[in-house]
Amino acid sequence: MSGGPREPAIPRLLCVKCRRELVPGQVTVSYLGKAFPIELLKCPQCGVAYVSEALATGKMLTVEQALEDK
Repeated sequence: MSGGPREPAIPRLLCVKCRRELVPGQVTVSYLGKAFPIELLKCPQCGVAYVSEALATGKMLTVEQALEDK
């Protein structure tokens, strides 16, 4: 038996187009003419970024609503 608890495995995410593993990187997202740099997982080959459901319905939704209220 090992001495400590095991860390949960982090699932690998693959680009649908290139079949390459996504890596952390800076991407620029834009909405209503405003651009924001953000760190997301993206394909090292084609640059397609992965936006999780939690991010899309949480933080990004909050920023979207704030921009629409202005």
